[in-house]
Amino acid sequence: MARPVTANIDLGSIRHNFQCATSLRPQGRTLAVVKADAYGHGVAEVTGALADLTTAFATASIEEALAIRAVGLPHPVLLLEGFFDAEELPEISRQGFWSAIHHDWQLQQLERAVLPSPISVWLKVDTGMHRLGFTPAQALDAFRRLQALPHVDRIVVMSHLANADVPDSPGISVAAQLARLPREFTEAGVELSLANSAGVLAHELACRQWQRPGIMLYGASPLAQQNPHSRQLQPAMTLTSRIIATRWVEPGEQVGYGGRFIASRRCRVGTVAIGYADGYPRQAVEGTPVLVSGQRTGIVGRVSMDMLTVDLTDLADFTKADVGTEVELWGKNLLATEVASGCDTIPYHLFTGVTARVPRVYSGNRCP
Repeated sequence: MARPVTANIDLGSIRHNFQCATSLRPQGRTLAVVKADAYGHGVAEVTGALADLTTAFATASIEEALAIRAVGLPHPVLLLEGFFDAEELPEISRQGFWSAIHHDWQLQQLERAVLPSPISVWLKVDTGMHRLGFTPAQALDAFRRLQALPHVDRIVVMSHLANADVPDSPGISVAAQLARLPREFTEAGVELSLANSAGVLAHELACRQWQRPGIMLYGASPLAQQNPHSRQLQPAMTLTSRIIATRWVEPGEQVGYGGRFIASRRCRVGTVAIGYADGYPRQAVEGTPVLVSGQRTGIVGRVSMDMLTVDLTDLADFTKADVGTEVELWGKNLLATEVASGCDTIPYHLFTGVTARVPRVYSGNRCP
């Protein structure tokens, strides 16, 4: 016996989505971003499923990269934020990891380091995101300093697109960001990595030698306006639970904490075994969609720690929606993008927020 909430992960869909990314930009190489436990999908299983398709993986930290080594995969792993302490550098060298360098303090530590073997460095240039990276002018000097180091064997220049997902953003455009890159990088045969998922899906001009798809691998599009490429993606995570109780609620009665929902008519309400301790957002508004036995309805009342409530009244033959009936919170039949809009968040947050107490159940094609 077990609590019925489950995150069903289709590894075949993740493989499909990676192949979409590579087919869209065949002129470059594509690494798989698997930070944050593969966006909540399980890093061991996801990297195993992609091992025969990708050249390299990318994570946020050395701890995440070592988790990939722990399952026996020899692929290079890019540390997207580089190292946080100079003591990491020898292990980065021993493991064959690739390190981002985004600040002068990292470069200084690398210049002082004595390493077992040379490492590959991804030099980050701030072209408008203003989070990490050298200014374009600083990046030229940093590039030359890296070239002078005997323990640096390869340099890739990377930047991050700030508004590639929103075509009419008031912020800096993709074209403007690319224009900020020094010509010494764009015209001298230097390897470049600029395109995230939004860049891969919608901005061919940003796709260079290396692409870094993340959210699209898991079947959610980052684009505010979908295009034919984003519509090819297949959701990988389907979050389900079951109804554990039903009741009739009379007009004027409330459902849930705080009296946020007060019935305006007699309605049948189902209680579902999932809540914010499982990762379903507490901020979900009234009517945030769910599927009950494949039929669309919405949440009523506030999400609580272990449960939420849904309106069953208008379902066809609602008497069949009873204890044990399956409820899909998002997934193959209800896109996480739509659910996220009802929770004032984004699919990234939904996927990475699914907690450890929710079992992941895997299906689909794994690496042959």
